[in-house]
Amino acid sequence: MIDTGTPHSARVWNYWLGGKDNYEVDRQVGEQVMAAYPDIVHIARQSRAFLVRAVRFLTVEAGIDQFLDLGTGLPTADNTHEVAQRAIPHARIVYVDNDPMVLVHARALLTSTPEGRAAYIDADVRDVDRILEAAAATLDFSRPIAVMMLGILGNIDDYEEARTIVRRLMAAVPSGSYLVVNDGTKDAKAEVAQAAADMRAQAGDPYRLSTPEQIAAYFEGLQLVEPGVVRTAQWRPDPHQLNPQVLDVHCGVARKP
Repeated sequence: MIDTGTPHSARVWNYWLGGKDNYEVDRQVGEQVMAAYPDIVHIARQSRAFLVRAVRFLTVEAGIDQFLDLGTGLPTADNTHEVAQRAIPHARIVYVDNDPMVLVHARALLTSTPEGRAAYIDADVRDVDRILEAAAATLDFSRPIAVMMLGILGNIDDYEEARTIVRRLMAAVPSGSYLVVNDGTKDAKAEVAQAAADMRAQAGDPYRLSTPEQIAAYFEGLQLVEPGVVRTAQWRPDPHQLNPQVLDVHCGVARKP
């Protein structure tokens, strides 16, 4: 059952991206955060653009054809499977989220190419064993997999728990796999960003901001792809995406040796 009285990160994020798959409670939280922290809309859009660039790199340059995308959010333009299958039609993608609305849309919109496959797991990111077991029905864990964690790790209240989840996921995939992380941070405008995060928490949609150093620590033991852990707009930008805005969101892509 969809809880229309409590905001959900996937739907608030959908509102910031200009989508229509949200409820009044999500829009209220979205508007409150935007009023206090206008950068959040730019962060949402830069994060979506990074997904496209990262998946394009993984398919075209790294040859990855399997993706485990945790914290999928509501389908919009250029979802992971669409970007991946444009480059590799037989690519397989497994999405994971725990919002019933995402599940409804996933069934209708996350259609795959005939050669590939797109599947959906209704699970909390903390339930690693269940996710891995279900994902094995679609993905071949003897071959490299890209583990995508965009905007999801901040939903885990405890940072050490988030690191443990990342380590467990990466331990389950073979050498040659990749980790992709993008998350909100607090450095350039730390006080304003934290105030907006506090507002979200009070409204029932908590999101923990990290430091850039904490984002970098997720990649411990992995080989970072250039340019390393950077502000999201600075990760291999397309010429038309060059943006001088300094936003509190960092990302990175790394390979498991």
